[in-house]
Amino acid sequence: MARSSSGIVAGLTVAALAAVGFLAFQAQANVPDTLGEPSGSVSPTASAPKTPKAAKKDPAALPAPSGTGVRVVYSTGADRVWLVGAGNKVKRTFEVTPGTVDPAAGTYAVTSRTGATPGSDGTQIEHVVRFTQVDSVAVGFSAAVSGSTEAPDPEKKVGGIRASRADGDAMWAFATVGAKVVVIK
Repeated sequence: MARSSSGIVAGLTVAALAAVGFLAFQAQANVPDTLGEPSGSVSPTASAPKTPKAAKKDPAALPAPSGTGVRVVYSTGADRVWLVGAGNKVKRTFEVTPGTVDPAAGTYAVTSRTGATPGSDGTQIEHVVRFTQVDSVAVGFSAAVSGSTEAPDPEKKVGGIRASRADGDAMWAFATVGAKVVVIK
């Protein structure tokens, strides 16, 4: 019996060594080429390590001064929209092409919605979500049926804030009449 158990132990040892060798090979294959190389000149008289540069701000991150609760946040300075759900969780963010008329910073509510209509620039638009007026110009979000997000004619007063069709669909589903819209700079 001693002979067969020593054979089993030897077989298990060989299998274990083969597994370790295979794992070592895989680990070495995934090591970056630069691992272990000096990253720059190091002076023996160097003082305390430098503070790393500040991380670049994520342009898609929800700005701090953007209100509370479920809301649409629109930044006129960043030309970006955030759809914010319960718990201050961003459900979606996207870039938009603003009209020539910007609303003032503040808190608004969605006043009306239209499924499809010609825009003030003559472009066929869908999923229009209006939330204010500036000098008798309705301001709201929409998407061109053609998918275009071209900037409007700067000579015309246009309050349409254009999004892609997919983003317009998301806005339409999210921002019903009465929904809060927070405009920030």
